[in-house]
Amino acid sequence: MLSIDPALLESFVWTDYRLAVLFTVILPLVLMVWAFLRKSEAIQLLLTIYWKVASLLMITVYLMIGGFSIGFITALMARILIPMTLWFWEDLNEELREQPNSALRFAFVSWRWAVTIYNGLGAIAVLLFLPCAFSKEQFASTRCETWLQPPLLYKQYFHADYTNGFLGFFGLLGLVIYMIALGYFVFIRLGRQGRSAMN
Repeated sequence: MLSIDPALLESFVWTDYRLAVLFTVILPLVLMVWAFLRKSEAIQLLLTIYWKVASLLMITVYLMIGGFSIGFITALMARILIPMTLWFWEDLNEELREQPNSALRFAFVSWRWAVTIYNGLGAIAVLLFLPCAFSKEQFASTRCETWLQPPLLYKQYFHADYTNGFLGFFGLLGLVIYMIALGYFVFIRLGRQGRSAMN
């Protein structure tokens, strides 16, 4: 595995989590409210789909709290699936292109590009640490455990009365439900509706 100075890695990991909160939680939430107030159906629908897909990030946090190394795999999946879902739908992309210029449209398009670039770079970073998911020795190393620090701090703030294992169980349960929904979409719904989100 790539050798990185522990202090530099810790700084990188915390910066990544802060950017994740900004790009994947706060900004899309603001855009969702804004689109609702402006009655922009295309942006509302795309953001609704986004939240369903991005829920894998929260599942990853709970898996990390539980100490499950599969969290590194789900983190990579989320980084790949989020940009895909933002650009996948042909009808929504066309409707966005045809919308008149507005502050909301500009903000949404800017965010979509920003979150795509952020997740693309994040996927590369997670790939470098993917061995953490497949080796107990690697997972127990300082390099891998550094990635668990932000989820554990989140746990202290919001779930201090619960054990790591209990919260990790909900992460596993969420992952099972997520994979069932993803499988349904890929193998059944995609064949019926193609790349149209409005059908």
